[in-house]
Amino acid sequence: MGNDALSDEMERIQLIRRYADGPATLRLAWDECPPDVRLYRPSPDDWSAREIICHCADSELNAAIRIRMLTAEAEPVIIGYDQNEWVRVFDYHDLNPDLALAAVEAARAWTVPVLERLAQSQWAAIGTHSESGPYSALDWLRTYSVHLHDHADQIRANVRAWNAREHKDN
Repeated sequence: MGNDALSDEMERIQLIRRYADGPATLRLAWDECPPDVRLYRPSPDDWSAREIICHCADSELNAAIRIRMLTAEAEPVIIGYDQNEWVRVFDYHDLNPDLALAAVEAARAWTVPVLERLAQSQWAAIGTHSESGPYSALDWLRTYSVHLHDHADQIRANVRAWNAREHKDN
């Protein structure tokens, strides 16, 4: 195995580990978010913690299918979607965040073994994303390995914004 292949494999192993621990990171951020803050939007364009959790469920269910399409089908087309429109249309504030977290955990638990078994040729497979063009399995992994961590940070930022607002009002 050449140095490039070895470094690619090492990167994939690290990214898969990060992908695997994403649900625990997201759940911790949710659990640490006070109930009064869970529906709070720092601005009209921001999502609440509850909306973030529900977005993660829809996104992770899509992601689990996307990696399978990228690595199992010839010339796959990955369809983008308007995540803000989904928040609005599906009224994420009225959906159950516990079910959303369970969906996130199940999608990731079901996908990690798939990632761990992919051959080098599958990692090199390239499809077309409807919004961004050429899209590889490694592009997918780089995106989704940090997806839940980024949203956990977003929930924590909402808590900080809530706390700052509360202190400002007092």
